[in-house]
Amino acid sequence: MPEQADLKDFTPQETSKAESGYGRPQPFHFHRFTGVLNAVGTIWIFALMVLINSDIVGREFFRAPVRGVTELVSLSIVGIVFLQLANTLWVGRFTRAEVLIGRLLRRRPKLGHALQAVFHLTGAALLAIIFYSSLPLFRHAVEIGEYVGAFGDFTAPTWPVRFVLLLGSASTSVTFLFLAWTDACQALRRRP
Repeated sequence: MPEQADLKDFTPQETSKAESGYGRPQPFHFHRFTGVLNAVGTIWIFALMVLINSDIVGREFFRAPVRGVTELVSLSIVGIVFLQLANTLWVGRFTRAEVLIGRLLRRRPKLGHALQAVFHLTGAALLAIIFYSSLPLFRHAVEIGEYVGAFGDFTAPTWPVRFVLLLGSASTSVTFLFLAWTDACQALRRRP
């Protein structure tokens, strides 16, 4: 970790990563769990590419498209995003404006870390709201056997993707909490 005197040479993004919890090991090796979720999301993307290309080849050369590709792609996009969300946050690749926070971290580190802790707590709360809002939808999908597609042609259950949404939002909320704790410790000048 660089000394305070070295932080003036960092760009805003490097400054916030150097002093915050981005990329640092998390308690209980939680970052490994989010890494596994990210890897599953990457494999899912590869499987979708194979499926879409098979559909194109089937349509063009054999006049036999793969059934259910559009339904699977529409379901998969949500699932992939939520699988990869926590790891994206942990490595510091979440989209945000670094202009203000980077300057604060360089010039007034305590204030910068306090503001970043508030940002991370807000993120944890929003993802917790998504989790609790999605829980009844998951239960309902399981109870009624909700599916996409046309009965007799192609159907796919929606509950696996709803479960992935719950898993991703919960793990991202926990990651936000770990980052908020790290920033709060930095703001109070304690070791996290």
